[in-house]
Amino acid sequence: DGDPKRVAVAGESAGGNLALNVAIMARDEKIQKPTHELLVYPLAGSYMGTSSYKENANAKPLNREMMGWFMNNYLTHPEQKNDKRINLLTANFQGLGDATIITAQIDPLRSEGRELADKMKSQGVDVTYKNYNGVTHEFFGMGSVLKEARDAQALASKELTKSFKQ
Repeated sequence: DGDPKRVAVAGESAGGNLALNVAIMARDEKIQKPTHELLVYPLAGSYMGTSSYKENANAKPLNREMMGWFMNNYLTHPEQKNDKRINLLTANFQGLGDATIITAQIDPLRSEGRELADKMKSQGVDVTYKNYNGVTHEFFGMGSVLKEARDAQALASKELTKSFKQ
């Protein structure tokens, strides 16, 4: 008995990039837009010199070397790093639904997640942003052992529920 006018997109890491691209495509194609984008430590940029990339160059489970490997093996040509679908920090966010962006302190993607939240806000998107200290990339699914994961899941649930009531 779901309401097809109240759908959301969600994703972690590269999935966060894909989720936001789906929302942008729906807006541009003038089809049913998601009411909300839930983006957990999203891949939002292609510059690997941010402060979080520097701080977490050797972090586990995700680090700068791994991100370089992913980019080199995902892209057909290096210049694709500038494509707004990869480097979402250059995209147009006007007219998108509300968003929740969750980041982790020990994660090379933290800085671009924060920058994405700021850019979306500056273009009129209602964004809830929260960084969780002391945790790494992939913490979100560890609710059975991490309080921060349970808190992040509760935040995501609260924001999704709120978006569906609008």
